[in-house]
Amino acid sequence: MTESILTEPFRLPCGQILPNRIAKAAMSEQLAHRDGTASDKLRRLYAVWASGGAGLLLSGNIMIDRDALTEPGNVILDDARDLDAIRAWTGSTAGTAAKMWAQINHPGKVAVSPFNRRPVAPSARRSPVPGYNIRKPRELTGADIDRLIRKFARTAGLAVAGGFDGVQVHAAHGYLLSQFLSPLSNLRDDEWGGDEQRRMKLLLETVAAVRETVGDEVPVAVKLNSTDFLRGGFTNEQALNVALALADAGIDLLEISGGGYEQPAMTGVAVGQASDESGDGYFIDFARQIRGHSTVPLVLTGGLRVPRAMESIVEDGTVDMIGIGRPLTFVPDYPRQILAGHTPTLPKSAPRLGYRPADGYLELAWHNNQLHRIAAGKTPQRTPGLHTIGRAITRISIAAGKQAVIPR
Repeated sequence: MTESILTEPFRLPCGQILPNRIAKAAMSEQLAHRDGTASDKLRRLYAVWASGGAGLLLSGNIMIDRDALTEPGNVILDDARDLDAIRAWTGSTAGTAAKMWAQINHPGKVAVSPFNRRPVAPSARRSPVPGYNIRKPRELTGADIDRLIRKFARTAGLAVAGGFDGVQVHAAHGYLLSQFLSPLSNLRDDEWGGDEQRRMKLLLETVAAVRETVGDEVPVAVKLNSTDFLRGGFTNEQALNVALALADAGIDLLEISGGGYEQPAMTGVAVGQASDESGDGYFIDFARQIRGHSTVPLVLTGGLRVPRAMESIVEDGTVDMIGIGRPLTFVPDYPRQILAGHTPTLPKSAPRLGYRPADGYLELAWHNNQLHRIAAGKTPQRTPGLHTIGRAITRISIAAGKQAVIPR
């Protein structure tokens, strides 16, 4: 029997070698302490995933500013006070070949917590989705933007000092860097907006600052939307131009995703998103577009469930790695089984309510509940119903109320 190409190591441009072609994609764990410190639950969760066979583990959101969280329970890394807790977390991979990278992020206008602070954004415009953004964001000044770039670089440096093997800059899913890329949310007419080139400037300067901080031998990756699935928003053509600019900037790995909480394409339920019956993944067409123009290393995440389809797109050079997220909340050793040639059985998707943003949130809450069980030393629930999802949403809502003010 021929060994799967997914078992082969992959050398990144910076020289780091990943032991195989499967990456555990980022999922927001919401397991930090109230002050944003990494917890023992995070360490236990990643120890399970580190032994699960993935060559690369991408953390969930690590926030660059404690005044702006994507959800309650995010890890915050904005100074050196919590490095011992970070080192305990990254130490969870000890004894395995897996590499662990920090995904660093700022939510911009979609900040959930602290709720008593006004969020910031490229422009003072709420989300077009009803009820999604209660608070109108404050438009960032040029000085604010300069500080944000420095904060991204600072968090990247702290992450590496804390034992992470690399850094991923989150520029997808409707968070701050993604907001700057979108003509729907970036209405500026200065050096940070007004046309396609200026809208991508913040991302490129952030990547450059991160690279300068961590050095040439530490991997610097970016997560990018193929499109945000919003009329008048970030298009596939614009995304391709950003991807090529990132390739020219010398990033080590580009992860392809799509959508956001307004149109949750990353969960497969966005308006206008084609169903994926081939098993090739939600965003395979965009991966092929990039590969037609660039050799930048690519990881494709979203909807990939069929081992032979995974092998095929790596064998033909479309992508270099496969990103897998939600399946690991039900089958923690999903990568190991895939590498052994098996197709693990997964439960069906969460029940649908018929409103796509809510359906996407329920899907995420359903899986979030399972990773919380793993972190507590329990086994995932294979057949949770609406009552389980309700408990997950209640837990998240209660946490949001408790964390209205983040201790400094």
